[in-house]
Amino acid sequence: MRLIILSLGFVILTAGVGWLAYFNPGHTTLRLSPEFFLDVPTVALVLLSMAFGGLLAIMGAGFAEIKHLFHGWRQAKLKRRDDRIHELLRLAINAKASKRFEDAIGLFQKILLLNPNHVTALLRLGNLYRVQGSVSESIRLHRKARNLEEGNMEILLALARDLEEAKRLDEAVQLLQEMRRIEGNSLTVLIHLRDLFVKQARWEEAHDVQEKILQGSLRPDGLKNEQAWLEGIKYELGRQTLERGERDRARRYFRGAIKLNRNFIPGYIGLGEISVDEGKIKDAGELWEKALELTSNIILLHRLEDLYLELDQPAKILHLYREGMQRDPENLVLRFYLGKLYYRLEMVDEAFEVLTALDPGDEKMPDLHKILGNLYLRRGDTEAAVEEFKKALNLKKRVLVPYYCPHCDYHTAQWSGRCPRCGRWNSFEASPIMGEWTPSRIAARAEPV
Repeated sequence: MRLIILSLGFVILTAGVGWLAYFNPGHTTLRLSPEFFLDVPTVALVLLSMAFGGLLAIMGAGFAEIKHLFHGWRQAKLKRRDDRIHELLRLAINAKASKRFEDAIGLFQKILLLNPNHVTALLRLGNLYRVQGSVSESIRLHRKARNLEEGNMEILLALARDLEEAKRLDEAVQLLQEMRRIEGNSLTVLIHLRDLFVKQARWEEAHDVQEKILQGSLRPDGLKNEQAWLEGIKYELGRQTLERGERDRARRYFRGAIKLNRNFIPGYIGLGEISVDEGKIKDAGELWEKALELTSNIILLHRLEDLYLELDQPAKILHLYREGMQRDPENLVLRFYLGKLYYRLEMVDEAFEVLTALDPGDEKMPDLHKILGNLYLRRGDTEAAVEEFKKALNLKKRVLVPYYCPHCDYHTAQWSGRCPRCGRWNSFEASPIMGEWTPSRIAARAEPV
């Protein structure tokens, strides 16, 4: 429209100048060089100048109109592309939520064909590739996304997880340290960094980071969980320093863990082991007896049993078991271990009396049937012994071992301060009773650590 108006104006102006030229016939001499000149009617010169100016104006307006039309076409094209990307992104997110990972990957790939620099698609597709095991591809996509948005913490965390999955733990730690310098002591970054240090058994660095975590704003349940982490890390530092022969430092760490939680059994065991290492066996026994009185934990009874039998002092451990039975006469587990101790000490009649008082038909205690079978053999009752052995052999739901973690149902013959399966500290319990665990119950109880 603007171009038409300018053209119409140019025609009217030209007609007006022609009219003026009719009444003004004068000429103007134009010198183009010292030897060359032109004699041009004055009105024609004015008309030429105006025509040139009008032409420039018309061309400028034309270019502006073309630019406007191109911009509008381009904006419409981009809007159609963005609308398509938005729809694909919605479908991809829904597919991922429905665990249709292959469909989600295909949809994210279509987005990147439309816009190779779509950060959200790069981030989410990279996460999917990591879940699918294509860690190198995940790293490539997340690095590209990082170059597009350098300070995006979600991208940096995703890249750190990629590096961790690729077993490039040092690179992951370095990246998280960079994030820490950028973001400060973000709880998300600190927790991830702590987990990496724990994986690498870098306990001193894990301890420093864990103290920073506890300085943050935590809800009561979160505070309890993070304190449990600090207890465990202090215990691991105690073990590490004890292995290096630094007994005083180890003792401080074990005591620090107990100070945080007076029921932290690994700390008491660690302190007792230092005394044993120093040849102070009596001190170890006294310490574990006090801890037993405080916590009533059977694992401490097992430690004391091995200690006093090694010292050839069975009366002491028998006294502790009998005291425990007096305090809790209905404790099935304690009664079983007392009978087992009698059996270990060749006190056949006492073992028989205690163990037969348990329900011999209890099909959750295979060790009970094994011991009773041996006791019946010693008493000459072969038929009863065979029946007990049959009951023990029929219990094949799982291998029965002394220690188990109730959070993940891990069983082992060796005590440990930390469960190898779920990573919890101070979780092991001792019981001869076969639990009726199912995968759903285990999953319900096994919270992530």
